[in-house]
Amino acid sequence: MKHMFLILSLCCLPASAFAQDEGDTGPSLMERGARMFLDGMKQELAPALEGLSDLGEDLGPSVRGFVSEMGPAFADLLDKVEDWSVYDAPEILPNGDIIIKRKPEEPPKPLGPLIYLDPNPQVEL
Repeated sequence: MKHMFLILSLCCLPASAFAQDEGDTGPSLMERGARMFLDGMKQELAPALEGLSDLGEDLGPSVRGFVSEMGPAFADLLDKVEDWSVYDAPEILPNGDIIIKRKPEEPPKPLGPLIYLDPNPQVEL
């Protein structure tokens, strides 16, 4: 009897799945909500993006000049430093100098508890 119930339930399962798919033709409620949210964000950010574009046009020549003058020096610095993770963030001193300190080296991690084994183990029988 249990086997018959299992077989009938498995046969009816695909029919119920097809019955639900027939009415869905357009985007789901989640898709429509996400689209409305993104459209609203685009409208809110449009003025800020236009202002950013104007700022880029104003700063473009000075940034190009900075890169042309400092580019070779940065390339030389990148060649000399192998691993940037061993240095702290740069500091600007009151006189205008910029220093980059090396991080202190971490002490070696201690080993876990050591187990001493007897070179001649004896087992009582």
